[in-house]
Amino acid sequence: MSDRYMVVFKNSASNADVERYITDLNSSGGVVHNKYETTIKGFSASIPVQFFERLQQDQLASDSIIDIIEPDSIVTTQ
Repeated sequence: MSDRYMVVFKNSASNADVERYITDLNSSGGVVHNKYETTIKGFSASIPVQFFERLQQDQLASDSIIDIIEPDSIVTTQ
């Protein structure tokens, strides 16, 4: 089972770092829906549970390049 999340990387993350996560995600059965490179660095994707757990562990590491992992949703303004 996969859920859709948005993963945002810290400014210190290189494009190669982000691409490695995307490659690993695809290999794990996930699907990237959008890739962000302008205002923020990251992606939204359907992420399998095991890969999501890996992202959470990586985010807790002292040298983590992952800034935010949150459910992907529609944001509107009034």
